[in-house]
Amino acid sequence: MSKIAIIYFSKTQATAKLARSIESGIVQHGEHSVLSHQIQGSEIIEGRFNHPELMQQLADCAAIIFGSPTYMGGVAAQFKAFADASSGTWSKQKWTNKLAAGFTCGGSLNGDQSMTLQYLQTLSSQHGMLWVSLGIPSNSGEQGLNRLGTQAGIVAQNNNGKLHHSDLATAHYLGNRIAELVSAQADNTQADK
Repeated sequence: MSKIAIIYFSKTQATAKLARSIESGIVQHGEHSVLSHQIQGSEIIEGRFNHPELMQQLADCAAIIFGSPTYMGGVAAQFKAFADASSGTWSKQKWTNKLAAGFTCGGSLNGDQSMTLQYLQTLSSQHGMLWVSLGIPSNSGEQGLNRLGTQAGIVAQNNNGKLHHSDLATAHYLGNRIAELVSAQADNTQADK
């Protein structure tokens, strides 16, 4: 059994709702455990994220899914503090070849949320990770998955604390997709032995 991490910041709990939907998709798959961590302000000391135990736990995961609300066209400062603190992990390339994905939400239908996803992609590339897109067209299936048409990851609208059911279903879908890919990666590794 592999472990899949979800690391995110959420001020209004809308991003946390997406994280929980992602987690439910992973759990539904039934083969992996989940490490879900919401970044807290108390973990940021003098502007720097400080949680060495979490960094070690993330190094032991097969995939890491990053999430942040979109503030002023990018990730929240609290998430950026975590990203900056990952430089020690980067220098040792502890996340190389892990799967990565991302999610974000904002107050409008597209308040430059794609810029947040691009940052999360860049962060994962810096670490040598393999980015996983949604892999579905917009308005897919009965639930209208990926209703906002962003292929790079989940983009959701926070409408006064409420998320559209399609955005939550897309988050669930992504969690299940990551779990399936982690399983396939593990199967391929076993076959190579």
